[in-house]
Amino acid sequence: MNKIKVFVKGLLVVSSLSMSQLSFGQTGSGPNPYSDCGLGAAIFPSNGVAAAISNVIWDLGTTALTSATASPETCSGSAAAAAAYILESYDSLVEETAKGSGDNLTALLEIVEISESQTESVVKALRSEVANTISHEAYIEMSSVEKAEAFYLNLVSVIQQAG
Repeated sequence: MNKIKVFVKGLLVVSSLSMSQLSFGQTGSGPNPYSDCGLGAAIFPSNGVAAAISNVIWDLGTTALTSATASPETCSGSAAAAAAYILESYDSLVEETAKGSGDNLTALLEIVEISESQTESVVKALRSEVANTISHEAYIEMSSVEKAEAFYLNLVSVIQQAG
């Protein structure tokens, strides 16, 4: 019943936004945090309304707003593709990150365009970040989407530090 309330609340928030607010690419507007950022945009890259609803359902849009504010460049392109890929292959990515190699990890690094010269240091730092995340007591209670989001945020952090 709680998820239904959140869904309805999400629908109300999204319906209160005008369609012009949900469109991408308005001059001078930058990314719309509800439709162009967060996991919603990664899951529904060509449907701004569905992306906005999804973002509101998962965490009331907090992550999308944070990413739009702190790093608007991550709201489209390879960042959105990486978020979607992480969501799809999370379990394999965690296992491969712990090992330091694997096909899914390699594919993810290609999506975010990590050069061969940076791969070793990025993987090492990502291993550390992910190990820290999964060692927290709260991790076990996280949903699969929250776990994927945490992995994504770890990746973004590591890439920014390597940059």
